[in-house]
Amino acid sequence: MDPAETSLRLATPDDVPALVRLIESAYRGESSRAGWTTEADILDGRRTDEAAVLAVVKAPGSRMLVAERTGGAAGGIIACCQLEHRGEHAYFGMFAVSPLLQGGGLGRLVLAEAERHVVAAWGVRDMHMTVISVREDLIAWYERRGYRRTGEMSPFPYGEERFGLPRRADLRFELLVKPLAP
Repeated sequence: MDPAETSLRLATPDDVPALVRLIESAYRGESSRAGWTTEADILDGRRTDEAAVLAVVKAPGSRMLVAERTGGAAGGIIACCQLEHRGEHAYFGMFAVSPLLQGGGLGRLVLAEAERHVVAAWGVRDMHMTVISVREDLIAWYERRGYRRTGEMSPFPYGEERFGLPRRADLRFELLVKPLAP
């Protein structure tokens, strides 16, 4: 993917249906298997819904960064991430890249822009995220980008279908942290 053919902007409420489709396609169901970020082997059900994404878009101190293709087959949201201001750090979540575009550098581009954005907008010192601890390949990808495992775990919300339907009993979230340069 050519970064010159990608534009980044903040999401609007009108983007919500496309964002839900993107996030679902990157993590759940057969379409997610086209990329490497699939959670289809560990979770069934939905990854998110319109109400949850709209809440991110509209909440104070929260933003959804979107990437769109601008060259070639122009149009359409191809990646996104949630950014939330939490005092001296920002939270990074709801990260999705179109499964057909994974592995080409788009994720690195969006992550780098997210880090730049939270420093410029909020002056934060660290970026935090939680990753399902059994996602070793995904954690390794974040480690190559400067994130470190903290060993701090939080429970997976078993029984809350809005987070998915677990296919295994050992799911939990691990906190990853990266210091950001001002």
